[in-house]
Amino acid sequence: MRKNAEINATPVCQVKMQAISDAMSLLSGKWKFHILGTLIEGSTLGFMDLLREVNGIGSKMLSKELQDLEMNKLISRTVMNTKPITVSYSITEYGKTLSPLIDEMAKWGIDYRKSVYGK
Repeated sequence: MRKNAEINATPVCQVKMQAISDAMSLLSGKWKFHILGTLIEGSTLGFMDLLREVNGIGSKMLSKELQDLEMNKLISRTVMNTKPITVSYSITEYGKTLSPLIDEMAKWGIDYRKSVYGK
């Protein structure tokens, strides 16, 4: 009987592992969560505002990450009719669904830092 339970669990496990793999490939990297978290907290920000807020990121990397996030429908890009032309970025409704995940990661990170470093 145990063999049937293992066989039945395999497709569910495979689906779950594929979903984790998809999420990790979409959200991996040093900067994506920082950019998403900043836009969730800051609503709509311009490129230079994001460059200042995401400490340590370069303009080329920010541009690449913003393109990836926009392509995956987590943020939206709006070209403003100004002189010179400015661009603003905001979190999409689907991007907002990451808010609980980002909050939990932050809580986990705080707890981890306390347990390892006592801070």
